[in-house]
Amino acid sequence: MLYWLSEILHINLLGYITIRAGISFFLALFFTLFLMPRFIRWAQKNSSVQPINSWAPQRHQGKAKTPTMGGVIFIFSTILASLISINFSNIYALGAIATLVIFVLIGFKDDFAKIKKNENLAGLKARTKLLLQIISATAIALFLYTISDFNTNLYIPFLKNPVCDMKFFAIFFWVIVIIATSNAVNLTDGLDGLATVPSLAALSSFSIIIYITGNATISSYLLMPNINIGEVAIVSSALIGALTGFLWYNCHPAEVFMGDSGSLTIGAFLGYLAIISKSEILLLLIGSIFVIETLSVILQVGSYKLRKKRVFLMAPIHHHFEMKKWAENKIIVRFWIIAMLSNVIALITLKIR
Repeated sequence: MLYWLSEILHINLLGYITIRAGISFFLALFFTLFLMPRFIRWAQKNSSVQPINSWAPQRHQGKAKTPTMGGVIFIFSTILASLISINFSNIYALGAIATLVIFVLIGFKDDFAKIKKNENLAGLKARTKLLLQIISATAIALFLYTISDFNTNLYIPFLKNPVCDMKFFAIFFWVIVIIATSNAVNLTDGLDGLATVPSLAALSSFSIIIYITGNATISSYLLMPNINIGEVAIVSSALIGALTGFLWYNCHPAEVFMGDSGSLTIGAFLGYLAIISKSEILLLLIGSIFVIETLSVILQVGSYKLRKKRVFLMAPIHHHFEMKKWAENKIIVRFWIIAMLSNVIALITLKIR
């Protein structure tokens, strides 16, 4: 709508991506701050609260009455702010919104099943959830593959040129990126605000990378690929604003949890951003906390199956530190610091080629 106004009323200011990204940030922030307390009151009244896994550390049992599915609110706010701000002729921005819609529906279905049965493990079956993720990720990958000006090259940090053209195999690679990131953020979402700030850091980095990639002059100077994805920075900025508003209520002690409707969607969206900005490998550094959490689960499960011994007291790794009697706030803030530092390093690598 804002871009349309800039064209009709000749308001040049609204034609700039940076201006509309700033507007989308504040719109999403306002929508979230306005809707979230109302959602919390509704959820408490209707017992739409978070069922706690019996295997979780004992201190988590006190969170059993905390409302969940907050992700529905901040994703809705993101989509609404984006629809107001983006240029609808940009196919990549529409793909970003589609990614948010598809995965929030999967997460909502999982959250709703848990709430209805009042059991943490009573959501979608693992196979069903994975199948839905595969179908959705494949649809997104095929969508990108069919865009005429989108290349299938694989870029590696520090190298000026792509290492190879993945061609048709890019579809399989992109599906893995989206699913892996979606589940990685989901695994991280175990403490108050733990997944929120690393997500904000990652989204901020990707917003910068996407703006650069979409700008012919800056991308040429930094020897980065130039793709017409600049409008996606507006959607990313909207999600940053919505998550900032969510953090107001999600910081320790949390008044609301994002649930799978939030974590699965954020992860899938980060995967989408990594793919369109040709930063799939750099995603490992940008999402370092999500990678660490996922690796801790893989190591724990693998070690127990092969050696009948555990590597950690409990996985994901944030539970390991809980079992070591670390204060929850200390775990959260230290993980935030790691996330922010890794994103600073990731942005520095853009100049080193």
